[in-house]
Amino acid sequence: MRIELDQDICVGSGNCVISAPDVFDQRDDDGIAFLLEENPSAERESAVKEAEALCPALAIRVHKK
Repeated sequence: MRIELDQDICVGSGNCVISAPDVFDQRDDDGIAFLLEENPSAERESAVKEAEALCPALAIRVHKK
């Protein structure tokens, strides 16, 4: 899978970090999310899909390879 994260529309809610802390993190200065891993393993799919669903700004898109 491949993850797309649109930082321009991220509101810094942190739901993605809570759902998938091995894949997402937040910048210290403004809380905007960033990817730790753009192509996570299949074992993380459930957590990443949850992060996508919980994002209030719809800033996360998960694509199947």
